[in-house]
Amino acid sequence: MMRRTVVIAGATGFIGSYFQRRFLQEGWQVRTVGRDASADAQWHDDGAITKVLDGAELLVNLAGRSVNCRYDERHRRQILDSRVLTTRALGRAVAACAEPPRTWINSSTGTIYRHAEDHPQSEVSGELGSGFSVDVARAWEDELAAAVVPGTRKVPLRIAIVLGAGGVMSPLRNLARLGLGGHMGPGTQKFSWIHVEDLFRTVLFVHDHGELSGPVNAATPHPVDNRELMAMVRRSMGVPFGIPTPAWLLEAGAVLIRTQTELVLKSRWVEPRKLLDAGFAFEYPSLAGALNEIANAHPKPSLT
Repeated sequence: MMRRTVVIAGATGFIGSYFQRRFLQEGWQVRTVGRDASADAQWHDDGAITKVLDGAELLVNLAGRSVNCRYDERHRRQILDSRVLTTRALGRAVAACAEPPRTWINSSTGTIYRHAEDHPQSEVSGELGSGFSVDVARAWEDELAAAVVPGTRKVPLRIAIVLGAGGVMSPLRNLARLGLGGHMGPGTQKFSWIHVEDLFRTVLFVHDHGELSGPVNAATPHPVDNRELMAMVRRSMGVPFGIPTPAWLLEAGAVLIRTQTELVLKSRWVEPRKLLDAGFAFEYPSLAGALNEIANAHPKPSLT
């Protein structure tokens, strides 16, 4: 039997390396597109990307510079280009394939929705927000929509904050370890998230369910607020207390650690309506279960 082939673009990050390992475990052949010399095709080489994609069953694009930085002019340009130009390059390559992938799942972000503390934002009823992050998300999805690839189903995946070993958990765990793991700002802002294993399972599910089209929200149906989030991070690490951080202090601290307060102060309330309606079952629906899995997979170093 021929092995199924997936092409992962942007496979070196926290999510990409996890996906590579899981696809291989599931028996898929994995090809990669990226900046590194180790990738099967590099971004500047359209011909090589087409060759890698030709005959593959699934394309998963995770490429995009980290948004965990200060949004100065240079970083804004890098954040936008690393999403839009890579999606454009993949569109050209898929269009040139003799045997294009059946499904193209392209990263997008749950941050595309407005700051919401009143009700969840689904794919149908959700309201898009405004500001730099939303502009990037819109441009990213517009670029996918513009790709002329009639033989390929295109799905933008609006991904919430992904939890696993690494990613956003590292700074939160570090804060808790230092005793600074209290709530941030008002503490009422919603935290929409998904465990990296459920994100991987979502990609397979979307690929196998051809009836799913348009944007799909990838988030657990059980978000928490920031107050609950930090309490659970502390509990999973055995840290009894945490000092809360007011918004003004976060602003000052964010400059020092070169990041944006939006990453913790924006209320993201993303509802996975399409996944739930199609019958997707989350392996880690609750934050407590997800954090316990992460803590057990990465136990604290012993002092002996």
